[in-house]
Amino acid sequence: MKVGLMALSGVRVRNEKLVKLGVTLPQFVSRGNVIAQLPSLSLLIIASVTPDNVEVDYVEVPDVSQIRELDLSYDLVAITSYSAQIHEAYELADRYKAAGIPVVMGGAHVIAEPEEAKRHADSVAVGEAEVLWPKIIEDLQNNHLQPFYKEEHPATYDLSNSPIPRYDLLVTENYNRITVQTCRGCPHDCEFCAGSKLFGEGFRQKPAGLIVKEIEKIKEKWPKPFIEFADDNTFVDKKWSKDFLKALIPLKVKWFTETDISIADDEELLKLMYQSGCYQLLIGLESTSKESLDGIDTHNWKLKQRDKYLEAVNRIQSNGITVNGCFVVGLDGDTPNIFKDIRDFVEKSKLLEAQVTVLTPYPGTPLHRRLKREGRLLKEEYWDKCTMFDINFKPKNMTTEDLEKGLLWIFGEIYNEKDYLKRKRHYMDILKTLPKRGK
Repeated sequence: MKVGLMALSGVRVRNEKLVKLGVTLPQFVSRGNVIAQLPSLSLLIIASVTPDNVEVDYVEVPDVSQIRELDLSYDLVAITSYSAQIHEAYELADRYKAAGIPVVMGGAHVIAEPEEAKRHADSVAVGEAEVLWPKIIEDLQNNHLQPFYKEEHPATYDLSNSPIPRYDLLVTENYNRITVQTCRGCPHDCEFCAGSKLFGEGFRQKPAGLIVKEIEKIKEKWPKPFIEFADDNTFVDKKWSKDFLKALIPLKVKWFTETDISIADDEELLKLMYQSGCYQLLIGLESTSKESLDGIDTHNWKLKQRDKYLEAVNRIQSNGITVNGCFVVGLDGDTPNIFKDIRDFVEKSKLLEAQVTVLTPYPGTPLHRRLKREGRLLKEEYWDKCTMFDINFKPKNMTTEDLEKGLLWIFGEIYNEKDYLKRKRHYMDILKTLPKRGK
């Protein structure tokens, strides 16, 4: 028996003005290239829990339209994709079904829209792969594939039982970053966040020793890897974080992750991050505006941190760790003034990098349900515009034209080479004052 694991990659911005601007911006383009080279961790996990008597292929599909002939050697095809490429995923599923090969689909979009996905797949998986996939394979072998597979108790899988993903299936030279997951979930419950909804409520972490084993397996294939921890918020538990970072130091790897601004309050944690090879943290600041942050998460946690942003960014970067500050524009409290405010903050804080994206009502999120209820979605179904740069709703305190114009303006302001190099020089000056990593 042979299974094909199909990952759709290469999300494309639909707004032609942004595309045209993007190709002139080195930072914007290089970041896109990096993202495109990340493997699908979920499919590598699926491969790891597939019985040994089942052969698996891992295939990345950058452009479905360029596939002239399907590989018909499979007994089952599993497909996952982002919302922005779900139509291409459905097209691929339709072609395999027409060829008589069963298709199962899963992932964040499918979990949010299972009935939609079922129109294109023989089976739909709603939940975590480690729980559902072995049953899917068992039913396939017994010619009894079910239309839906749903976790009986969502978000309860014990991550201490996590298998090591099948990194051996990857072509070494195709990737400059390798993903490792340390935890699932996030305590902040932001209205617009789709990622944390995938894994249900709560926050779960892997034992540090298990993560070390994963990285050691990666180093067998990539001796000097750059690791991206594929988490929503890695360093929630500070005690676990310090134990983990101490275990990471001897591995001598470079790494990047996402976390929240609270790490700035712990000097010991910051020093351990630097020593263990952290080069950058992506932190969701979301907005410089109090009005925009109000109500963004359940307990207004981010609003309460807002006055500490400048000091926190400085403290993190002074420890040799660059911050990629993430901002969302189009929030209900935003007016056209928000773009200049963010530009000024980036300049004042000396953030090495900043990521500005458009508020995106992903399916399955509270934001999507609210904007639909308020009649503010521009289209009922707009999945191809879930790119974080295309506008698919009516802002509250500006027009869609204001939002697009402001986005174009701020891209030019913060992604130009002159301003980036100024911020980079500031960071390089900091590094000169610090000991070498791992010391």
